[in-house]
Amino acid sequence: MERISPEIVFKRAEKAYAKKENWRDIYEECYEYALPERNLYSGFYENKSPGQNKSKKVFDSTAIYSTQRFANRLQSSLFPPYRNWCRLIVGDNAKNELEEEQQQELQLALDVYSEKMFTLIRQTNFDLSMSEMLLDLAVGTGVMLIQKGDDDTPIRFESVPQYLVALEEGPYGRVDNVYRKHQIRGSVLKQQWADAEIPPDLQKEIDEDPSKNLNLIEATIFLPDSGVYCYHLLHKKANKNSSITELVYRTMDSTPWVVCRFSKIAGEVMGRGPLVSCISDIKTLNKTKEFVLKNASLAISGVYLARDDGILNPQNIQIKPGSVISVASNGGAQGPSLAPLQRSSDFNVSQIVMKDLQDSIRKTLLDDGLPPDDMSARSATEIVAKQKELAQNLGSAFGRLITEALIPIVTRVLTVMGEQNIIELPVKVDGKVIKVVPQSPLAQAQNMDDLQNVLQFMQMVQSVGQVGQVAINQDNAIDYMADKLGIPGSILNSKQERLAIVQQMTQTAMQAQQQGNEQVQEVIENELGQS
Repeated sequence: MERISPEIVFKRAEKAYAKKENWRDIYEECYEYALPERNLYSGFYENKSPGQNKSKKVFDSTAIYSTQRFANRLQSSLFPPYRNWCRLIVGDNAKNELEEEQQQELQLALDVYSEKMFTLIRQTNFDLSMSEMLLDLAVGTGVMLIQKGDDDTPIRFESVPQYLVALEEGPYGRVDNVYRKHQIRGSVLKQQWADAEIPPDLQKEIDEDPSKNLNLIEATIFLPDSGVYCYHLLHKKANKNSSITELVYRTMDSTPWVVCRFSKIAGEVMGRGPLVSCISDIKTLNKTKEFVLKNASLAISGVYLARDDGILNPQNIQIKPGSVISVASNGGAQGPSLAPLQRSSDFNVSQIVMKDLQDSIRKTLLDDGLPPDDMSARSATEIVAKQKELAQNLGSAFGRLITEALIPIVTRVLTVMGEQNIIELPVKVDGKVIKVVPQSPLAQAQNMDDLQNVLQFMQMVQSVGQVGQVAINQDNAIDYMADKLGIPGSILNSKQERLAIVQQMTQTAMQAQQQGNEQVQEVIENELGQS
C-alpha cells in the first residue's frame, strides 16, 4: 500500500485551510452574535487567553437563547438522552436470502447488539458531545471525533469546533478527508498518543519545558485504491524552513470522523445552517437594540449645553450621558448658564421593529413553539399540530442528519465495540444485510402517520364485509405495526409459532365442539329411552 509522505499531507492540509478561509467572514459573524462563547475566530486559539469576555458586541440575546433551544430541540427530537434513538434491523438482502426462522434469530441478535450499544453510550460523554456538535450545526457544520478509549471508557466522543477543521470531499459529496489543528502540551503527548514516535530534539524541548504547547496537524485521508483510511499526526516547528515530523501513522478500516452539514450547496464543502440564513436579521436587531439603549441612556442622564464666550472647539465635544458641551450662547444674552440639549423623540417604533425581527429569528431557529403558560390553555390538538409543524420544518434537514450523523455514529460505535471485543458483529452495517432505523421521537411521529393510514385503511376495508376482511394479511399487518412502533423481536412470536398456536386453538375448539355434540346426543338418547 502506497504511503503518502508527511510533506504532501501537510501541503494538502494547508490548501484545505486556505479554501476554508472563504467561509471565515460569514461563520465568524454567526459565532460572534449567536454563539460568542464558542467563537474561536476571536483569536482564542492563537493567543490562548481563556476567560476573556466575548459578548461585548452583543446587545440582544434572542439569537443566543434561540440557538441553544435549536440544539436542545434537535437533540431531544433525534438523539434523546438515555433513550434508544435507533434500532438495528434485518436488511432487504438478508430477508430475500434467509429463511423466516433465520431472520427471526438474526433480529433477536441485532436487538441484543442494539441494547449493548446504548448501554455503553449511556456510560460515555456522548450526550454532552452531541449537544456541542448541534450548536456548531446551527452555524452550518458539526464535527465529532469517535475514538477507542481504555477499559474504563471504551469509547470517547469529542465534539471538535469546526474552526479547527478543514474538509475535503470525495465523490458524491461525501467527506473523505479531514484535517484538524491541534494544540496540546508536550507533557501529555505520549499519554494521548501512546504509539507516537518523538524525535530526540523534540523530546529535549518537552523535557526542558513540559508546559510548552505543540502545534500539531491531524490528517485522516482515504485511499480509494486500498479502501483504508490513513491517520497522520504531524508536527512542524515555528521556523518556516523547518522540516515536518510525522509522530503517528495508522491505518484504519473506518474513519473516526463524523461530519454533518445542516444544508449544502453544490460545489461547497462546508454547510450552511439556519444562523447563516438569519444573520442579517440578527445584526439588524442587535444594532437596533444598541441604538435603543443609547437613546435610553441619553433620556436618563441627559446632555447639557454650557455657555462659553470663547471659541467653540468641535474636537472637544462628546455627546454621551452626563456630558457638558461648551457653547457661546444658550438662547441669547438672557439664556440660562446651563441648559439641556434637545434630543430626538422617543424611539417607540423600535419596539415594533425588534418584535418582528425577534419573531423572524425564532422561526428560523425553530424556536416558535407553544405559547407561554400565561396565555390561554393549550389544547392537545395544538400540541400535536406544533409537533407536526416541527417535523415539516425539519423535513429538508432530517434526511441529511440521518445520513451524515446518525448512521455514521452507529456504524463507528459498532466498529469500535468490535475492536474492543465487546461484541462480535459478523457483518458490517451496510444497509443491505443490516440497516439502521431511527427510533427518535421525530421519526416515531412520522411512523405514527404511516401507521394511522394503515389502521384507517383496515377499518374501511373491514366495513365492506367478508370480502374486505380476507383482503388483509393479518400476519404481515402485525409485523408492519411492530416495525413502525419499534417493538423488539424477542416479545413477538414467529409466523410458524403463530400458525402452531392457531392450529392448536382450532383443534381444541373442535374437540370441545365434538365433546359437546356427544353430550347432546347422549341427553337425547336418554330422553328417548325414558319415553
